[in-house]
Amino acid sequence: MEVNFEKGNGLVPAIIQDATSEQVLMLGYMNKEALDKTLNESRVTFYSRTKERLWTKGETSGNYLSVEDITTDCDQDTILIRAKPAGPVCHKGTPSCFGDKDHFNLKVLEKIIMDRKEHPTPGSYTNKLFEEGLDRISQKVGEEAVEVVIASKNDNNSALLEETADLLYHLQVLLVLKGQSLDAVYQVLSERHQD
Repeated sequence: MEVNFEKGNGLVPAIIQDATSEQVLMLGYMNKEALDKTLNESRVTFYSRTKERLWTKGETSGNYLSVEDITTDCDQDTILIRAKPAGPVCHKGTPSCFGDKDHFNLKVLEKIIMDRKEHPTPGSYTNKLFEEGLDRISQKVGEEAVEVVIASKNDNNSALLEETADLLYHLQVLLVLKGQSLDAVYQVLSERHQD
């Protein structure tokens, strides 16, 4: 990977994004040594402009950022790192330095469903589905798919959105039950897109 450190007098901005939720977590700066250490150790390391030294995110808190992948922008003077945080990223204890709300998307929903499977919660609808098993979950996927079709044929956009949300949720429960992931589905779609 080529990075143009000269434009910023030896430093480039490094944007950190949650690999699961895609939420932007923080911005730091890297010099060549910080990037090399990040690449070698698969933990995000920055160059601290105030301390004038390298610092690995999480070295005091234990909330490391495990690198999933690293890319540069088109000018090769900014780095984007997709990482998995081991805890809150911001020093204020929030998931992101850009606010305390989690960015909700299908990957976050998948994480919640997986957590319910691994740590059952009494009264949870998701846990009830897991207890009822494959036949019931598959039935729910079929029912929700039919309801999406009916809502679209009735030209009811509100119902269409509600039923689509139900279908996506039940599909994710099925995927988790079968040990599959959204990433695997994204890979299939990506391969089809390249054809």
